[in-house]
Amino acid sequence: MTRTLTTIAIMALTAGSALAQERISIVGSSTVFPFSTTVAEHFGKATDFATPVVESTGSGGGLRLFCAGVGSDTPDITNASRRIKASEVATCAENGVTEITEVKIGYDGIVLANSIEAQPFDLSLRDIFLALAANVPDGNGGTMPNPYTTWAEVNPALPAIKIEVMGPPPTSGTRDAFSELAMEGGCKTFDWIAALKKEDKSAYKALCHTLREDGAYVEAGENDNLIVQKLAANPDALGIFGYSFLEQNSDLVQGSMINGVAPEFEAISTGEYPVSRSLFFYVKNAHVGQVPGIEEFLAEFTSEDTWGEYGYLGEKGLIPMGEDEMAQFADDAANLTPLSLD
Repeated sequence: MTRTLTTIAIMALTAGSALAQERISIVGSSTVFPFSTTVAEHFGKATDFATPVVESTGSGGGLRLFCAGVGSDTPDITNASRRIKASEVATCAENGVTEITEVKIGYDGIVLANSIEAQPFDLSLRDIFLALAANVPDGNGGTMPNPYTTWAEVNPALPAIKIEVMGPPPTSGTRDAFSELAMEGGCKTFDWIAALKKEDKSAYKALCHTLREDGAYVEAGENDNLIVQKLAANPDALGIFGYSFLEQNSDLVQGSMINGVAPEFEAISTGEYPVSRSLFFYVKNAHVGQVPGIEEFLAEFTSEDTWGEYGYLGEKGLIPMGEDEMAQFADDAANLTPLSLD
């Protein structure tokens, strides 16, 4: 009988490589990191299992580590502030990671924030695109390198201060979601660019998603707390990060209005806030039963007391799902339902 990759992977684990691993290893999204860390701490205190190790590597970086294979030198769970891509699922499969369980944990908004000592911003998606895109419309049906140096040049209603926005690197799910929701959202407000999507999807994506590299956009790494600190020190700058960091640092920073909507709990949960997204984690099923406590950790994370409307993750800024969706993903976690991208 031909052995499947999953069978081979499990045999390799039971041979001893993963049995020496005493605690769950979690990597991935900096946005999901505080939620995952909080659950890990609760889990370590409430059970006899060791507290899981949680690392902030960015969504893309975490998925690369997760998909590298099975065994004690690879993570058991990866957090993501975007959904896993088909290409990443294929890479996982090539490396023997053939059964993955997807768990959505709730929602988050991406905010453009600045110091509470500064003037609050009221931005449209078009303003954001024009301020941060590498190339912008030239007014004649073509594009030009971004010439705007101040927010007032983008929109006279905005302050006449230098465009300086600190945000995540390309490995971040926050960067991916910001490019898709905010940058593309503003880009396609130009009719001829919206039409380009049907004519040349690659050119459309390159135009809408490529951020400028002349200093107006500053890659600030995966540490969102560091961005908050820099904003407190520089009132003229803005920063991009998840709503939870805004919630936790409301004494230092304020969120900008986007398309007339403030980044608030209700607006994010209903999707009214235009830069809202889903948050996930992914479980390597081959490690379940080999690394102590994975099933129990999943039960803790998907408990009503954890991610529910009045759960302790709400205090950290997580926007909960509706009851039906919560029940579905709790069931998927309990049964280790294999991922389907259909």
